[in-house]
Amino acid sequence: MAGHKQRQWVKPQSAPNSEINVTPLVDVVLVLLIIFMVVTPLLEKDILVRVPDTEVENEPPPENPDNQQLVVLLDKDGSYSINTEKVPASDYINRLKRMLAAKKADEKVVFFMADDATNYGRLIAALDGAKAAGAKVLGMATELPSNAIIQGTQVDTGTPAPAPTP
Repeated sequence: MAGHKQRQWVKPQSAPNSEINVTPLVDVVLVLLIIFMVVTPLLEKDILVRVPDTEVENEPPPENPDNQQLVVLLDKDGSYSINTEKVPASDYINRLKRMLAAKKADEKVVFFMADDATNYGRLIAALDGAKAAGAKVLGMATELPSNAIIQGTQVDTGTPAPAPTP
């Protein structure tokens, strides 16, 4: 038996596999789908803002500006003023509600002007209060118009300043 050879069986090589393995492909597609589903709602958080048209330099101001516009001024200490009248925070909504009740539905516009140092939360509370009082349109003013008269900002150029007392 020493010279006896054993046969060894060698498995023949199979044909190469040229098919795409679908399982990893499905995994990648599902991960991409989840990413897009999470990111898409974050992209749709827009605030609708109406931006005024650009001003023409040579355009004259309107003849009769509305003297009944409501302008809410917020000071840096958080106090409210409606037009030229200081209003306590507890009476702000009721006073604004009475003023807006006297106006037509399409004229219920309130403009807000806040000092740069005003607390952002107080401004949001003022905006919410105006909506609760019945305002239909809220506007933000960044600068005072040249002919605006706001309490504490009037300058009387006709009379000389009083002399300081010793």
